[in-house]
Amino acid sequence: MSLADIFSWVTTSLKHQGRRAILSITGFAIGVAAVVMMTAIGESLTQYILKEFTQFGSNIIAVSPGKTETFGVGGLLNTIRPLSVADSIAINQLASVMYTVPVIAGTAKVKASAKFRYTDVVGVNALADKAWQLEMAQGKFLPNDDINRPRNFAVLGATVASSLYGFSNPVGQFIHIGGKRFRIVGVLKEKGQFVGQSLDEMVYVPTTIAMELFNRESVMEIDIFYRENYSSEQVAKAIKKLLIKRHGREDFTIVTQDDMLSSLDNILSVVKIAGAALGVISLIVGAIGIATIMSINVSERIGEIGLLRAVGCSSTQLVVLLVSEAIALAVLSGIIGFAIVLLVMLSTQLAGLNVITGVNVSVFIYTLIFSGFVGLLSGIIPALKAARATPIEALREE
Repeated sequence: MSLADIFSWVTTSLKHQGRRAILSITGFAIGVAAVVMMTAIGESLTQYILKEFTQFGSNIIAVSPGKTETFGVGGLLNTIRPLSVADSIAINQLASVMYTVPVIAGTAKVKASAKFRYTDVVGVNALADKAWQLEMAQGKFLPNDDINRPRNFAVLGATVASSLYGFSNPVGQFIHIGGKRFRIVGVLKEKGQFVGQSLDEMVYVPTTIAMELFNRESVMEIDIFYRENYSSEQVAKAIKKLLIKRHGREDFTIVTQDDMLSSLDNILSVVKIAGAALGVISLIVGAIGIATIMSINVSERIGEIGLLRAVGCSSTQLVVLLVSEAIALAVLSGIIGFAIVLLVMLSTQLAGLNVITGVNVSVFIYTLIFSGFVGLLSGIIPALKAARATPIEALREE
């Protein structure tokens, strides 16, 4: 029996099954589409978050004040100690560190002449433009002032500048932030968003000025950008040793970018597994449908099976024919399911929404292999049942 004979058998059989085959294909195709789509969405989310967290570089460590400690059963004590600008300067002296940025942020009223708006105000130092890869559209970034005598200078994000000053150049003009008067020294180019927050709607001022503005005694975080020839573990260990020496105890928390991405990856893995599980339920339903239609086919085509056996078709050949039919049914369903995902992906891209991007040739191949495996499992039992019948028994039952 040649491959051509098997192909002819399968195509003829599927044509004569009509509506029943269409329903089975539809059910299984929806299951395949659900699994592929949920997996692709999870992969797209992973790539999006990875891109967001690495747009400022991949060698980043964040230090925040306070460390959570546990005492006894269920007893939690949160110890908060100030993290200062001086700590940031000391960390910047480490050989492995390129830049440090002491950060403090809040929301304040920003007023220019008759116009005003409430927006995010971020306290940073003169290294923030290099560390965060900020580009200037007009003027310059904050100067490297003495931390004890900072000047009231401000740098505007692109959106804030256009909202308050339109097309005019605001550099050199004065602006009021939370009741304090600042001179504008620069305007940034558009930067976009970071984890859903627009970096263009921010106003940047010196860290110590921001601490006075928001009545805080310590910075909220110190962002550390280290050199590429050092590992995050080496740098974190050096920072920990330095701060313990300065503070007398470990009253701070160090988080590396690897830690953040690992935590996010764990969360996204759960999301992908949960989504894939929902799709697997649909696949199981589809597989049951294929097994059902094969069982019905065997019972309805008992005479055809008996005739095949009578003209010399062996049990093995009969199993091959029937299993090939089930595999073809499942693979066709997989192709249709994958096509559904591609149509959805194309529609979202045309609408400007890159929600699904993790679909490629390898996913298509895995889809076909999985579909064929499900078809094999669904068709093997009915095929073996048909192969056990003798020609005389099959023809007599018919």
